[in-house]
This record gives sequence, C-alpha cells and structure tokens, in this order.
Amino acid sequence: MSAGEGFVAPGNTCCRCIIFYEDRNFQGRSYECMSDCSDMSNYLSRCHSCRVESGCFMVYDRPNFMGNQYFMRRGEYADYMSMMGMRDCIRSCRMIPMHRGQFRMRIYERENFGGQMYELMDDCDNIMDRYRMSDCMSCHVMDGHWLMYEQPHYRGRMMYLRPGEYRSFRDMGMGGMRFMSMRRIMDM
Repeated sequence: MSAGEGFVAPGNTCCRCIIFYEDRNFQGRSYECMSDCSDMSNYLSRCHSCRVESGCFMVYDRPNFMGNQYFMRRGEYADYMSMMGMRDCIRSCRMIPMHRGQFRMRIYERENFGGQMYELMDDCDNIMDRYRMSDCMSCHVMDGHWLMYEQPHYRGRMMYLRPGEYRSFRDMGMGGMRFMSMRRIMDM
C-alpha cells in the first residue's frame, strides 16, 4: 500500500499524517507521509488526490517546497486540482507543527524590515483597512505559524511562514505578489 513513511519523533503522541494517491478519488498507488517530503517523485509518478488523516500540511506544485502553495487540513481531497484550481500535481509537502501559545509577527512595508512596521498577534483580514499599509514586503515571525494571502479576506495565492526572518519576499520567489491579509495556523 504505502510506498514510504516519514519519521515520527519518539514521544510524539500527536501524529500528523497525509496520504497521497496517484489518481483521483484515492485510486492508484499511495504514499503515506508524516513529515516533510521535498520530492514526491521519489515515491509516486504523479499525485491527483490526497487524504489528510490528522494535522495540517502545506503542499507545493514543485519539488523542494517551491511553486504555488496550498494549505490542507484534515479532510479528503478526491480531486484537489479542480477543487483548488491547481494547474499541476503536488510535488512536495511540508508538515506544519502544532503550536501552543501566543502568535507574534511583525510586518514591514519594505524589504529588509524597512518602512512602516506593525506587530500582529491575531489574524488580519485586510492590512490596508487596519493599518493603512498598501504593501508588505518583509516580516519577522517570532511565534507561531502563519499564512499570508495576496488578497484581503484570506483569498488568492498564499505563502506559509514559520518562525524566522523574511527579509525579502521578492528574493524568495514571490516577486509580483502583494500580501494583503494574514492568518494564524491554529491546530484544528
């Protein structure tokens, strides 16, 4: 059944699991994954459906966590390409660790932490309405895991951010994207 399995740290009582299938409607060969996978082609020639058994994952349409990103939480995705408007198969995935505690992120108007700065501790559905900020080009995630969206109200293409400094979204391959809303990834 399963072509491979991810590593689960000893003592980890809350296992995260996503199962990928070559064909739509959970048909064909499958690959069960419990951690990051930088290249799905090592296990499946294609991927057209998946089932998230537990936890949350980001999936990417290119290897090495590149390309368009899609957030998946527990549920069944019998034909995710038409459901999510994806143009290509899933090629890599990243497990989103469970976070307990506060969420904190600083967003900046310009690259390298320049221009206006605001600190967020909760979701923001529109940075223009809340802060009169027309662009967000860098950020520093201090606590928690976040999703940033190119349109207000959590719509459009997205980018997953874990704790760390992000000095230039353009240098990360997100040139041309403007991020206008942010949401915390809460364990569901």
